[in-house]
Amino acid sequence: MVDLFLNRVLVENNWDQDELNTEREIIGILENRIVLLFFASAKCDKCQEFLPVLNDFFKRLKDPAYIEYPKLFALIYISLDESEEEQERVLKELHKKVLFLAFEDPYRIELQAMFKVKDVPTVLVLRPDGSILSPNAVKEICRLGSDCFQNWQESAELIERTFMLNEEFDNLNLRSATDPVRRLKYKTEDDKRKKRWWKLWAKGKGAYEEEEEEKDGTWDTKRRERDKGIWTNR
Repeated sequence: MVDLFLNRVLVENNWDQDELNTEREIIGILENRIVLLFFASAKCDKCQEFLPVLNDFFKRLKDPAYIEYPKLFALIYISLDESEEEQERVLKELHKKVLFLAFEDPYRIELQAMFKVKDVPTVLVLRPDGSILSPNAVKEICRLGSDCFQNWQESAELIERTFMLNEEFDNLNLRSATDPVRRLKYKTEDDKRKKRWWKLWAKGKGAYEEEEEEKDGTWDTKRRERDKGIWTNR
């Protein structure tokens, strides 16, 4: 899926219309996600009727105002408009976190031909590996709303990695971007013991021996003898 948009410029539909054009940005926003390609145009009456439904669908799955943990999917508007002004009319109706291709980017038409899109509105649903999960999910979204995402997630075998158990994170490839924060917040006793051992090792053998002496009580004895010697010399 990521390969489909590498070396392309995706624009976020916010006030500044931020461009995502580096490999790192594209991977960060599309990797391990179900991607929806929304083909539409401003002159299409059915598209205008569908826009509020799609916006509600998106908000209930991605907007923190509606859901605590946004789902792993991205929505990209592929404009089939005849002018940039028409494309802007559609974008004004779409959520600010929706992505889109600039009007002057010919890749819009290439995608239409690549996926053989003939009717609008079309919502093409793609698995993380780029294979087609649904050629047009418009009716499904209208009928089921955000509930249809669960079906897509199961079909795509998409894993919510953020909340996997601690022991499942031995494989670094399975760790999510939020894993360091999660592990810092929810430290286990094993984590604490490992951290303590690491500090002792970093201090060197002398610090480790002092720690061991403290455990068997000899440290207090040596300290008293050392203090006694100091007062005797005085």
